[in-house]
Amino acid sequence: MRYLPHTEQTRQEMLDAIGVSSIDDLFSAVPSDALQKAPLVGLPNQQSEMAVEAQMSAMAAKNHSAADGPFFLGAGCYYHHIPATVDHMIQRSEFLTAYTPYQPEVSQGTLAAMFQFQSYIVALTGQEVANASLYDGATATMEAALMAMRVTRRSNISVAEGLHPQYLETLETYMSQQDVEIQTVDKTNEETACLIVQYPNFRGDVPDLAAYRAQCDATGAHLVVVVTEIISLGMLPAPTEADIVCGEAQSVGVPMGFGGPHLGILACHKKYLRQMPGRLIGETTDEDGKRSFVITLSTREQHIRRERATSNICTNVGLCALAFTVHMSLLGEVGFKHLAQLNHEKACQLADALTDAGFTVENKTFFNEFVVDLGTNAKMAVQKLADQGIIAGYALEGNELLVTATEMTTDEHIEQFISALEAL
Repeated sequence: MRYLPHTEQTRQEMLDAIGVSSIDDLFSAVPSDALQKAPLVGLPNQQSEMAVEAQMSAMAAKNHSAADGPFFLGAGCYYHHIPATVDHMIQRSEFLTAYTPYQPEVSQGTLAAMFQFQSYIVALTGQEVANASLYDGATATMEAALMAMRVTRRSNISVAEGLHPQYLETLETYMSQQDVEIQTVDKTNEETACLIVQYPNFRGDVPDLAAYRAQCDATGAHLVVVVTEIISLGMLPAPTEADIVCGEAQSVGVPMGFGGPHLGILACHKKYLRQMPGRLIGETTDEDGKRSFVITLSTREQHIRRERATSNICTNVGLCALAFTVHMSLLGEVGFKHLAQLNHEKACQLADALTDAGFTVENKTFFNEFVVDLGTNAKMAVQKLADQGIIAGYALEGNELLVTATEMTTDEHIEQFISALEAL
């Protein structure tokens, strides 16, 4: 990408056009303590390329990855096995190009994969149509809320207890620029556009979607179901009660990647198709009568007039969606269900081991993630176990720890984890 310098005058003209006084105003939504206010400490002003490479490599070597030892951290980003075939396929020249998603006449491989991706999401979610695709689970949730507001012509949003806190923060950030009231309650009324429910929720519990569906039917609100661990749909019933299903598909084919890039999903009933953000790939026949694929719907602002766009999404994570599609194709229906069963069995094994060791598992239901009461400060425990090379989980308030087990969790990992907790 080229570097395009700007003069002070040019910068000021852009700021005036946007309606802000300084560049700093563009980052007003970012917490002040997260902003870099001074040069990074310990980095030299200049070095040779070889010296920079050596220094960066030394810094990277300090990282502790999920594969380096016992790992029980989930909370919306999950450690799963990715077959080597996935990486091989997504690097084939038919797929690994910069611009093919926008050239349907020369990118049948990409469009066919996106069509297959949509088909998988529809099958998993129990909905009628899915797009291809969105950035991540948090922004997909925001897009689902906006979509519900367009359909219902209402502006209030209810969020049931248990939505991922980062998803809620993303929702609040986007809605802060609109006249929208967000209530963190599991109640709806005649002014509610949608009720957002995570399934399973952030604490790992599996909510009763039928009860939420009945409530939404009574008030005319839409039910938005958020899925952060898509492998759970290999065991749990598909959320067919929902009007819109959204969330994160990183668990299949996409590495954790230090938090991204990930893979957002969105599916809904066919009658809401034209309010769906992003793009939709359709199947047709070409002039020779052969099966072919086209971008059927793309209500993004670079394709239609900006004021009519359903989203300001400029692109999508097509390569991540391709990785998901390749991995799902390798698994098949039987393999996907088996993978889900492995996850649940490992989580049950972990829960039983914690209970036998005297700790309290707080969930009545869970898939591969649950909350355990350690009887001691969870943040302190996480830090002490990290010093031992054990990533213990996500510390909640007080003594509560959110832990996850996947097919990557071994018997030895569980034994090391329990021994370390008992020694606290």
